[in-house]
Amino acid sequence: MKAAADNYMIKTVAKAMDLLDQFRAGEAEFGITDLSKRLNLEKNNVFRLVVTLTAKNYIEINSSTGKYRLGVNARALGQLAAKQIDLVNHARPFLYELKQQSQETCFFSVYQDGATYSLDCVESDLPVRVVQTDKSRPLCCTAAGRVLLAFMDKQKQQDQFSGFKNSGFVDRIITDREMLQTDMQRVVRQGYAIDDQELDDGVAEIAAPVFDENCAIAGTLSISGPKNRLTAARIERELLPLLCEAASHLSALLGCGQSREALCGISLQPVKAELKVAKAEIKPKQYAYNGLKAYC
Repeated sequence: MKAAADNYMIKTVAKAMDLLDQFRAGEAEFGITDLSKRLNLEKNNVFRLVVTLTAKNYIEINSSTGKYRLGVNARALGQLAAKQIDLVNHARPFLYELKQQSQETCFFSVYQDGATYSLDCVESDLPVRVVQTDKSRPLCCTAAGRVLLAFMDKQKQQDQFSGFKNSGFVDRIITDREMLQTDMQRVVRQGYAIDDQELDDGVAEIAAPVFDENCAIAGTLSISGPKNRLTAARIERELLPLLCEAASHLSALLGCGQSREALCGISLQPVKAELKVAKAEIKPKQYAYNGLKAYC
């Protein structure tokens, strides 16, 4: 496998990554001579790497010392990585709880590079189950993707719509922009999305939004399983209550101070009912809308 990877490696890019790795050693700044010795490269080669990385804002020169340090883009990537690790640490207990309650595979996903990216997954223990084969999945035909789309910045959302006709899933998805907008509004109003075999035959998924301290979309929690187990009746009676409850608690843990009703613009009438939920010590409200009942 290593030999195969080496065949595809671009040596100049690898050297640039090696240069960036030097900043892990604890020293904040390096000169060209320092980097040349550390990398065992000629100074002119190091200089070309430095010029390129500086142009892309991954390193910058300290005008006071004449040495190079990490730039704004490198720091931004580090902050993003730290935030994602923090998200996973917060989401993991909820995924395990959802898996235990539902006995289905559960995901925590975020938006990344025009796709739904699974940061964490806890698979079902059942012999017939959904397994994670690819961390990246299309936005257009997954429940998690549609939730991410529905709550993202409107201009960004419109930009994503533009690529749907070339997605390779045109026979399974809505491509008309007006109908897409209507679908997004429905997802926001409901506070969840359902994927009924849109990506994979025989597989269904439900997803709900998770919000951060700024009440912006941070990611999604989702439950995925065989269609014959994720029936409409089970989704309504059991899975949506569990999912919405978990998403609400995770949002609160991340610092979101608003309710799902406020964030989703839901105007609902309470319905009396008792259901077992993920966090038994906190009794949620149950609501009915669009023919479904869900804890929010």
